[in-house]
Amino acid sequence: MALTPQDIGRIANLARLELTPSESERMLTQLNGFFDIVEKMRAVDTSGLTPLAHPVAATQDVALRLREDIASEPNQRDANQKSAPAVERGLFLVPKVIE
Repeated sequence: MALTPQDIGRIANLARLELTPSESERMLTQLNGFFDIVEKMRAVDTSGLTPLAHPVAATQDVALRLREDIASEPNQRDANQKSAPAVERGLFLVPKVIE
């Protein structure tokens, strides 16, 4: 998928950017280079491969250092919700913003 100068102009317009012609050309080259890399990655057959939990796991055993999943702070929900204008069943009530 190659972008055109018109695509760059539309993207810049949507992002509210004002690009000079040289910036636009540089952006076109960079984005098309990025898409070339993505296409090369898509072309690699990865069927039958399992995902790695860590990039180094392909070459050596990795023991992830995970901490215990225990609560370290007391539950202060009631105290935190005292100043809220509206609370119901432990949840903050807010006005509807989407019509």
